[in-house]
Amino acid sequence: MRQLILVVHASLDGFVAGTKGELDGFDASEENLQFVCNLTENADAALFGRISYELLNNFWPTVKDKPNATEGEIAYSSWYNDANKIVVSRTMKKENLNGTSVINDDLYNEITKIKNEPGKNILIFGSPSVAQSLMQHDLIDNYWIFINPAIFGKGIPLFNESAKRINLKLISAKQFANGEIALNYSAVR
Repeated sequence: MRQLILVVHASLDGFVAGTKGELDGFDASEENLQFVCNLTENADAALFGRISYELLNNFWPTVKDKPNATEGEIAYSSWYNDANKIVVSRTMKKENLNGTSVINDDLYNEITKIKNEPGKNILIFGSPSVAQSLMQHDLIDNYWIFINPAIFGKGIPLFNESAKRINLKLISAKQFANGEIALNYSAVR
């Protein structure tokens, strides 16, 4: 069975973005991007909410073609273009998405079906409301939470009050030069 792995940046106080979805509180580095590229080597699919998909899809497809693209940018852009993209959205239509799949409803059964298909891991990037729904259904197998050295005070939370208890086991931790710490947990079932 394929694993569903959450990859998310969060402030020290648990917010994945500012109150309006702004991401300017995170100082990603080439070192961080190279690290994420190591995760993509074992994945062939990316899962997003609509907003995260639109944000990433407006940026990553052409980054590899820019004259000053870094090694990490080229690697991630190339992976992004080849990955099977799955968007969870109640409003997005399924037509004209160039091979991108859309899940409009029945999240549990659709994700369970995808996890049972042959292939590599599925990475979910950001997408806090989708991640919270997946947590409620106990569908996330592994968590990569990148804790950034910033306190937002308010914003969009990674975890919401309605989240059920989920027991995790720390697998590894990595500190980056920019002060960010990546924590890898697996769900204990």
